Amino acid sequence: MASGTIALQDFVARFGQRQLAGPLLILLILAMMVLPLPPFLLDLFFTFNIAISVIVMLVAMSVMKPLDFSVFPTVLLVTTLLRLSLNVASTRVVLLEGHTGPAAAGRVIEAFGHFLVGGNYGVGLVVFTILVIINFVVITKGAGRVAEVAARFTLDAMPGKQMAIDADLNAGLIGEDEARKRRSTIAQEADFFGSMDGASKFVRGDAIAGILIMLINVVGGLFVGVLQHNLDVATAARTYTLLTIGDGLVAQIPALIVSIAAGMVVTRVGDEEDVSQQFAAQLFHNPKPLYLTAAIIGLLGLIPGMPNFIFLLIGGALAAAAWRLDRQRTEEKPLPVAPAPPVAREVQEASWADVAPLDVLGLEVGYRLIPLVDKAQDGELLRRIRGIRKKFAQDVGFLVSPVHIRDNLELKPNAYKILLKGVEIGDGEAFPGNLLAINPGRVAGQVPGTATKDPAFGLPAVWIDPAVREQAQAYGYTVVDPSTVVATHLNHLILSHAAELLGRMETQALLDHLAKDMPKLVEDLVPKALSLGVVQKVLRNLLDEGVSLRDMRTVIETLADFAPRLQDADALTVQVRIALGRSIVQDLYPGASELQVLALDPQLERLLQQAVAGAGDAGGIEPGLADTLLREVLAAAQRQEEAGLPVVLLVSGALRSLLSRFLRRTIPQLKVLAHAEVPEQRTIRVTSIIGQRA
Repeated sequence: MASGTIALQDFVARFGQRQLAGPLLILLILAMMVLPLPPFLLDLFFTFNIAISVIVMLVAMSVMKPLDFSVFPTVLLVTTLLRLSLNVASTRVVLLEGHTGPAAAGRVIEAFGHFLVGGNYGVGLVVFTILVIINFVVITKGAGRVAEVAARFTLDAMPGKQMAIDADLNAGLIGEDEARKRRSTIAQEADFFGSMDGASKFVRGDAIAGILIMLINVVGGLFVGVLQHNLDVATAARTYTLLTIGDGLVAQIPALIVSIAAGMVVTRVGDEEDVSQQFAAQLFHNPKPLYLTAAIIGLLGLIPGMPNFIFLLIGGALAAAAWRLDRQRTEEKPLPVAPAPPVAREVQEASWADVAPLDVLGLEVGYRLIPLVDKAQDGELLRRIRGIRKKFAQDVGFLVSPVHIRDNLELKPNAYKILLKGVEIGDGEAFPGNLLAINPGRVAGQVPGTATKDPAFGLPAVWIDPAVREQAQAYGYTVVDPSTVVATHLNHLILSHAAELLGRMETQALLDHLAKDMPKLVEDLVPKALSLGVVQKVLRNLLDEGVSLRDMRTVIETLADFAPRLQDADALTVQVRIALGRSIVQDLYPGASELQVLALDPQLERLLQQAVAGAGDAGGIEPGLADTLLREVLAAAQRQEEAGLPVVLLVSGALRSLLSRFLRRTIPQLKVLAHAEVPEQRTIRVTSIIGQRA
């Protein structure tokens, strides 16, 4: 005996009490279907069933979002099985012991059969039928339809939500862990509503089973009472019908409670407050509807023949509640503070302090956007800008200057503009309280709102009300908030002007940072072999063509190798690009072993090489040839983009720099590679040949 107890304790300790609770509950449910239960245990389990149903409903009311109760579909299945097993167990007791009296199946069934319906089985049948209709036709059917629509809309909105996560990740607003967590949440939402759509069928089946079980019990009770226990038909009908009605009611009321909980979970909107808080905040926050309702109820109370006292009592209570709410809102409204009179200041002489240096990066906002950048109000845009600078440093390889933010009353209230060294490089508008729905090119419908364009990439977009966010995502729009709009625009401009942001101060700071890990290498290069200005020009050339500076070790070592023979920044850039060829190609073709590129016809390439040898710049290309070249490269680039491939032109080393400067003005997405920059192990496949005659 002692060894058996120890073995059981070891088993529980190994698997844990929580892990054993589920299997034990299922085994208990199955046991109730096959094993006879005494009336006391029936009372205990029926009471437990009611308690579980109330707990489920209260938890459903208190959750902030559906995923906080993600186990709810499984709870629906378990509670349904529990009710059905109790029906089977009680049916066995009713048919075996029902002839002994109304307490044969326990006190709970007796109470529901006598107290709730007054011992009248006709009334009991009507009440039971009404409860089944309410549960089956109204609540369960409605909740199932909402879950079905929510599951479909959630699945349709998944691509747009994934794009929004990718946009935030690329803009540096979130990290990899947060992105992974958001993607997991989206997948769980789809799984949850899909499971709720299926789980609602359990409740509907339970309601149908309740009707059938009641009919079977009534007929079976008459058969058993009359034929086996020699009761007259009236006594058998009254006894067994009351017991059956009590059994049905004690099962249907918990079923109704759980169905209400399912409806609350799938119909709730918003994830900042629970249902009770939403009721109080949205239904009773405005005194005007309460005043109007009080007036209408009061007028009805004045009509002769109406229950005047009740109507006037309810009307007066509503009027008192509206007056109290109106008074609270008036007391909470802050009083206007008179501005302090300006202090007269003596005009001082001008000094160098009056000459303010220009900010490298600046953001000016209209007065309605101030809350987005106000530290006192914990402006969301401030955190996003910090994330942008961190993401830029990780991806590009140097720390960009801080973004200085100030308000500008000359701007429109919702406008902003982005400055680089005092010169405007971008502007746009953002509307706090609204959301921007961006059309990525394949939306399924239109949403109401103010049409505009995404300021970062020029895509068609609509400023929408937050209430239609789910609809817009279901149509395939990428929905972002105003802070994300401004932050994405700023991030895009910082990336496109990276070369201009790398000044001598930033270059020196970058070299000082490298000197901590490789002091001798940096010391031998600057200023012994190359000046700081030449190194800065090489790095700017790389940034101009979208090459990251993350691998600064290779850059410094290559410059140190060629500095004794070369001092020209452009010639050094060529050698650095060759050394960085593997990483350049990897960024353009991540994970691909085959490079699908554009190429020049050999005759055209020789002609361009002769032009370069004769003139040395783009001016050496004959205008007609330059126009034809630009037109054919543009057409090939469009075909390459439609095929979902990177737009890369592969040319000889002598032409790479010339064609890159010439073509990227019109085709910014085009990257020009030299043959020497492609690693030997990579396979090249030419998709289009520029200048080839038919």
